[in-house]
Amino acid sequence: MKHHSGSIEVICGSMFCGKTEELIRRLRRAEIARQNVQVFKPAIDQRYDAVRVTSHAGMMFDAISINHSRDIIKWLKSDTTVVGIDEAQFFDDEIIAVVKDLADKDIRVIVAGLDLDFRGEPFGSMPVLIAIAERVDKLQAICMVCGEPASRTQRLVNGQPARYDDPVVIVGAAELYEARCRKHHEVPRA
Repeated sequence: MKHHSGSIEVICGSMFCGKTEELIRRLRRAEIARQNVQVFKPAIDQRYDAVRVTSHAGMMFDAISINHSRDIIKWLKSDTTVVGIDEAQFFDDEIIAVVKDLADKDIRVIVAGLDLDFRGEPFGSMPVLIAIAERVDKLQAICMVCGEPASRTQRLVNGQPARYDDPVVIVGAAELYEARCRKHHEVPRA
C-alpha cells in the first residue's frame, strides 16, 4: 500500500524513555496495514543484536546494519513504503538528505534517536531532523535519582558522572548510562 505523500516522524528523548519500543510499535502497525517496511540501524550499535533493532525491554524488529546513511538508499527496495531508522544520532550528517529524499519519494520515514548527548547538548543531526519532521514525539524516562520525569542521559564512569571533555560517543546501556532529570544531571568541567 503506497502513501499519498511522504512524511518524517521523529521519536526522541533520553536513554530508557522507550524510543525504540515506540519505533517498533509503529513499524508493527505499518506491517498490519500491509505496508512494506524496512528498518536500518547504525553498525556501531551492537549492544543487543547486530541484525535487529532491540529495545532495552527486549522488543525486536529485523533491521539492516549499515555504516553510512547513504547505504539506506543502496539497500532500499523498490516497493518499500515505510522506513524505520533507529539511533539516528550515530549517523553522519548525510542522514538529513537521505531522510528528506525518502519522504520526497512518498515514503513514511520514522526516525528514533537521542536528541541530547550526555552533556545535555543537541546530538548529531537530530536537531535538524526534529526541525524538518511533520511529527515529533519527545518521550521522557524516569530519573534514577528522584523518580521525576527525566529528559537527560547521565553517563557514568566508575559510578561517577562523566566529565564534559570525555568522548561524546560511547555505545553502552545500563552499565554506563542512567536517565536523569535536569536537576540531577551532572557534567563536571575540568
